[in-house]
Amino acid sequence: MNTPRNTHNFFAFDLGATSGRSILGTISGDKVELKELTRFPNKIIRIHDKYYWDIFALFDELKNGLKTLSTLNIEIDAIGIDTWGVDFVYLGKDGTLLSQPRSYRDPYTNGVPEEYFKIVPKKEVYNLTGIQIMNFNSIFQLYAAKREGSVAINSANDLLFIPDALSYMLTGKKVCEYTIASTSQLLNPRTKNFEAKLFNAMGVDPSIIQPIVMPGEMIGYVMESVVKECGIGKIPVIAVAGHDTGSAIVAIPADNENFAYLSSGTWSLMGIEVKDPIINDDSYNMNFTNEGGVDETTRFLKNITGMWLLEQCRKEWESEGKSYTYSQIVEMSNSVQGFLSFIDPDDNSFANPESMLKAISAFCQKTKQKVPVSDAEFIRCIFDSLALKYRYVLECLKKIAPFPIEKLHVIGGGSKNNLLNQATANSIGIPVIAGPCEATALGNIMIQARGLGLVNSLEEVRTIIKNSVMPKIFVPQDTELWDAAYQNFIKQLK
Repeated sequence: MNTPRNTHNFFAFDLGATSGRSILGTISGDKVELKELTRFPNKIIRIHDKYYWDIFALFDELKNGLKTLSTLNIEIDAIGIDTWGVDFVYLGKDGTLLSQPRSYRDPYTNGVPEEYFKIVPKKEVYNLTGIQIMNFNSIFQLYAAKREGSVAINSANDLLFIPDALSYMLTGKKVCEYTIASTSQLLNPRTKNFEAKLFNAMGVDPSIIQPIVMPGEMIGYVMESVVKECGIGKIPVIAVAGHDTGSAIVAIPADNENFAYLSSGTWSLMGIEVKDPIINDDSYNMNFTNEGGVDETTRFLKNITGMWLLEQCRKEWESEGKSYTYSQIVEMSNSVQGFLSFIDPDDNSFANPESMLKAISAFCQKTKQKVPVSDAEFIRCIFDSLALKYRYVLECLKKIAPFPIEKLHVIGGGSKNNLLNQATANSIGIPVIAGPCEATALGNIMIQARGLGLVNSLEEVRTIIKNSVMPKIFVPQDTELWDAAYQNFIKQLK
């Protein structure tokens, strides 16, 4: 079908750590609508005790989405790609990918930050980058690769983060998008340039990184071979906020600045949107991060392990022949007593254990708590612990935020989890505004539109989003009960 040109169509490729989608976004007047074209799993591949992503399979899924799009006979204005952060590929001098990208879940970075800090002190690294210290950050992956004697890094001419690598495979053009680069702990958020000192300290040439491009800039056009294979036109590819959280924050239907956000999925990312980076002793001691946002905003936030905990438990249950629907999970959580045991979702033991169930049991045993027995008790332990960890991080945010935090916007797939949303509102004591669940895709599409000049500001983008979604509001309940639970929870934090 042919659409009138007061309507504009966009293709968003949205990759998460466990699944990906291709989505058609249509902007008509002051509203935007989404249509899912394809959905597929994304899994880590383990080879010789190293953990990889299959970027060639992901590129095939990108093309499959474009092939599906071609059957709709719709004129497409642009394409945008977003993914998770920190991971990357190496390119040789001839432009060939030298290896599959290592996964941030690979334990090859365990203990690496401490080794790197012997060369550049920890406080100096933080002052230069404003990024929270996490062992899987790109800086430590590079250092780990150098220590391994990686042939790929020693032969590399270029390094591309995952969304930029997929854009390169699609267009032949090499760029480094700002928001994805900001996750690396190699970029200075004040100057918005890479810190050569951090590269040189580990014997990596800073020229391995492409010059920075900002969200909304055009990368190039889909190359002819892909045009022919997928049956599409020569469509421009726009650099959106390549980091999926960066795209998701764009889609917050906020009325003013007095909010915090929680991008909820495999990871939970809680933070505030500010103009300038916040880098001081408090942010360092609390290990908060300053990642790049759209329109030169800063995403001041903290990573929290999210639904990864439940996802890994579900995999184990499925291997035992027990497959639970979401409604069953909610019913199971409500069927058992709460606050019997708590875990710190960010304890290292939960990063990538052989068995998440055993890891949770071991944590509870080590901290002299009741060990969950039934599947329902494991689920309740996870949900209670997440809601209480959100409160802990929000309390830290309130100490630093330059404005009062009056509400929490929950976006992403986790915004559909009514049980956790209500628990979070109860825990934090302020309203939770849940939705949109498709925040990343909406942000991706609206940045494409911004790049083509169809919208003029972040405020205008959010107005269109507000016109297009119906968030659900959760008001705090049983706050005294949750206050008491919080006091018990913080005893489990290191």
